[in-house]
Amino acid sequence: MFLKNKKSTAIDTDQQELFEYAQKRIIQKKRLYQHFVVFLVGSIFLIIINKVLGVGSDFFIKDWFVWAILIWAFLFFIHLFNVYITHKFMGEDWEHRQLQKLKLKQEKRLAELQKQVEAENPVSEEKKSTDTTEIQ
Repeated sequence: MFLKNKKSTAIDTDQQELFEYAQKRIIQKKRLYQHFVVFLVGSIFLIIINKVLGVGSDFFIKDWFVWAILIWAFLFFIHLFNVYITHKFMGEDWEHRQLQKLKLKQEKRLAELQKQVEAENPVSEEKKSTDTTEIQ
């Protein structure tokens, strides 16, 4: 009876992690699509500002909006690359591996520091042993 609860809890936590991961991916993709829509509307807006209203005609670059749209397109492609390509290489699994590596390094460092403390303070070891014998 207790085993069933433990198994269902493990399944529930796994399902919860999968659900949270799916939510993160959906949010990433949603933001990418929003970026694309804003890019399209903004590009049209920049063209209208330059061609119809004549804003920026006295700049040293006559069609400045083309450069602005190209820079924005470059930023959009970086966003696209991050969502669809980089995420495959540096996704949740990569984060977990990096976290485990950092934990191991930290544990090793703490063990080294503990050995240094014990080597520098052997008196505290003797004091501990005398304290435990007095208690008994």
